[in-house]
Amino acid sequence: MQKHVTPKKRFGQNFLQDTYVITKIVQSIDLNPDDNVVEIGPGMGALTIPVLKELKHLNLIEIDREVISYLSANTTLKDRINLIEADALKYDFNLFGNKLRVIGNLPYNISTPLLFRLLDFTNIQDMHFMLQKEVVERICAVPGNKDYGKLSVIMQYMCKCEMLFIVPPESFYPAPKVDSAIVRLTPSYKNNSKIDVTKLNQLVSKAFQMRRKTIYNNLKEDLNKEDWIKIGIDENRRAEQLSLDEYLHIYQYIYN
Repeated sequence: MQKHVTPKKRFGQNFLQDTYVITKIVQSIDLNPDDNVVEIGPGMGALTIPVLKELKHLNLIEIDREVISYLSANTTLKDRINLIEADALKYDFNLFGNKLRVIGNLPYNISTPLLFRLLDFTNIQDMHFMLQKEVVERICAVPGNKDYGKLSVIMQYMCKCEMLFIVPPESFYPAPKVDSAIVRLTPSYKNNSKIDVTKLNQLVSKAFQMRRKTIYNNLKEDLNKEDWIKIGIDENRRAEQLSLDEYLHIYQYIYN
């Protein structure tokens, strides 16, 4: 078995190496032996091996052939893992079956598109990811916070979002230039047939297109002053001051 894998910039690889952090992540996921789990981007197996101690079987998705070769050569893993060479951004996660739990240390460069991709699948029970701290802060931000924006509204519509803890750069090799954080995302599927997520995304994007302007100015193509009176929302507020429920109320007024 080769001794190590060279981290590749094109894949955004920063390998986790802090045993304290790894233990904390595994505890946070709270695994049961029969859980249906897939790890995205296992790297050198820093999280894979301790997670597998809690499970009977583990699915892995990896795009880097050097990593695949490294993990395949690990005889302690091969009988209990399903190692798939694939791009997670294109893979059909329905193939893993129901009550799927997804984990991973996601490359910063694909984290947001991958999150939205995963939310297309209704078989996912929960997700635990290592992401850039700034991204997790945006996902979990509340109205009135400077980090609150389109990502906050859409992610919180689709999921219950919880920042669990922060991970410093020295926990990785090579060390990134920013802090990371662990986030738990539990799809709530409160989105129903009356809400088109694409349209909601477009509406919220418009609302936040110029953050310093009022919600009235940003949505004036869709709503006039009389509309705002009927909706019951002060049109002089800014986009970051409106809650998720208020955005859903605006959506219902415009599209239903």
